[in-house]
Amino acid sequence: MTQVALVTGAGSGIGKACAIALLRDGWQVVFVGRREAALQTAIAEAGAQHGADGARGIAMPCDVSDAAAVKQLFDAVQQRCGRLDLLFNNAGIMLPGMLPDEYAVDAWKQAVDINLNGAFYSLSNAFRLMRTQQPMGGRIINNGSISAHAPRPGSMAYTATKHAITGLTKAASLDGRAFDIAVGQIDIGNVASDMTARMAVGVPQPDGSVRPEARMDLQAVVDTFMAMARLPLTANVLFMTVMATKMPFVGRG
Repeated sequence: MTQVALVTGAGSGIGKACAIALLRDGWQVVFVGRREAALQTAIAEAGAQHGADGARGIAMPCDVSDAAAVKQLFDAVQQRCGRLDLLFNNAGIMLPGMLPDEYAVDAWKQAVDINLNGAFYSLSNAFRLMRTQQPMGGRIINNGSISAHAPRPGSMAYTATKHAITGLTKAASLDGRAFDIAVGQIDIGNVASDMTARMAVGVPQPDGSVRPEARMDLQAVVDTFMAMARLPLTANVLFMTVMATKMPFVGRG
């Protein structure tokens, strides 16, 4: 039986790369994001570059911060695919760096709505499907962040929401035990992308200096994610950190 996965934020970056890897691995994959064109492009790219069967890729646009839209999304997945075996809770945003008193209320709410509320809406609906389907169970992987453990300067909204994701992971992992739902979290540090290009030039450090930071290839994240995704439901990686070896995470500075 083909396993079914749903990936939020699948139109670009980490979500896109992991969704393509799942397609390549034989999964049926629901690509979720705000822009349908980006989702369709990602599915087409999977077939063209990786030999994956594009027919197993499904584009379903959705704003994860909209609770009603997320419920409709999961209802559509249940109707079209019959079940859900994996949710990668990946969608998120990072605001420009600013001090706590510089946040506009709307910007703060946007970060909370997408990074935290969106993750909860997706997780709760995945639970709804996974604990009632036959056979029962499934896996949920939340995209956390190293920022949840060691924040960057000017990152209060991102750090607070990602810290909350850790609580979401722990509580959901406990609640999922009775239903064979394995919940884990991947914390990613300094993956090379357009969004992190400035790290190679220099980013603010806690001591007030600006210094370049090492980055890792995106494939390292994909490989780590797939190792978690392929586990049997009798095993779970509760927390996994994958990071550029030389990034300034452990230590003082």
